[in-house]
Amino acid sequence: MKNFLIVGGSSGIGLQLVQNLASDHQVFATFCNSQPSEIHNVTYAHLDVLNEQLDLNFLPETIDGIAYCVGAINLKPFHRISEADFIADYRKQVGGAIRIIQNLLPKLKLSENPSIVLFSTVAVQMGFPFHTMVASSKGAIEGLTKALAAELAPKIRVNCIAPSITNTPLAANLLNTEEKVAANAQRHPLKKIGTPTDLANMAEFLLTEKSNWITGQIFHVDGGMSTLKV
Repeated sequence: MKNFLIVGGSSGIGLQLVQNLASDHQVFATFCNSQPSEIHNVTYAHLDVLNEQLDLNFLPETIDGIAYCVGAINLKPFHRISEADFIADYRKQVGGAIRIIQNLLPKLKLSENPSIVLFSTVAVQMGFPFHTMVASSKGAIEGLTKALAAELAPKIRVNCIAPSITNTPLAANLLNTEEKVAANAQRHPLKKIGTPTDLANMAEFLLTEKSNWITGQIFHVDGGMSTLKV
């Protein structure tokens, strides 16, 4: 039984990943705003990744994998976004991941096959209007993934998942009517939007030894949007 930390594990993709892993492993998950339900083999702890003092004392001596599922979708016209807005978004989506990883490197290095999974977005590769803030932060995540994978090899694997729109609470404002769901589905070659299970299954694969020879990769789990035009 391995020890996994899911940062942002109380809703959406993070929650589904917690549920995927909990049947066979000990899972430690964090929440900030949404109160989690009790799940067997899961220890939840409140954690604000923006807090200057990260309290990670709830974790065991060895951590076998980390998934950083904290994110935001702030869509605004570029001229309405302040420099402070960009910085705040970066601190949450990138700075939080950096601080978590830096603090837990000693615990990861005690594992036989440690793995880190980060999350980007299809908007980094495609380029969509009003996505400058999220694409900037997630573009940094993709760069972090590759550079960190090189630096931590061969001991620690680091990979990233870049989804298109997924039916989670984070995307609720974009999918709050049947018409919006249908319209977003039609933009994808597979004519459907992603589910938390679609993304959690990939994250589980990357965290475990099933992906033992994979590192430094950006996986586009996006219904074909980033590579196909049909």
